[in-house]
Amino acid sequence: MIAFFGGRQQPAQQVYVRAATPGVTYKHCIGTVRVHCIVDGDTLWSNGVKIRVADIDTPEVSEPRCAAEKALGDRATVRLMELVNAGPFQMQAWPGRDEDKYGRKLRVLVRDGRSLGDILVSEGLARTWAGRRQPWC
Repeated sequence: MIAFFGGRQQPAQQVYVRAATPGVTYKHCIGTVRVHCIVDGDTLWSNGVKIRVADIDTPEVSEPRCAAEKALGDRATVRLMELVNAGPFQMQAWPGRDEDKYGRKLRVLVRDGRSLGDILVSEGLARTWAGRRQPWC
């Protein structure tokens, strides 16, 4: 069995699926207590665990290199919040790697068989993750 993430084939047996907590509303992260909130377009906290949306890269909002990156990053952040609050979704492990170098859990967010990251890419708010960051300015 093969799963597709960001247009790439991955062996499905390496994918762990965990449903997001039902009835939870994700808001923008404020302060130091972070349980269910959105940091930016590709990072969120769920059940107190920091999650990096593994199949995409979005513009930075905390340290943007130009005003255009900040503006697009803000739009991606709002859109990710809308997407995760639109209904139940699953978090699937990124095959072959559980965490990034910052200790964030690498997960693909999926609803009805479609990656929420792919939706952000299709709307021009993200890029498919290609193994390293690309400049937005």
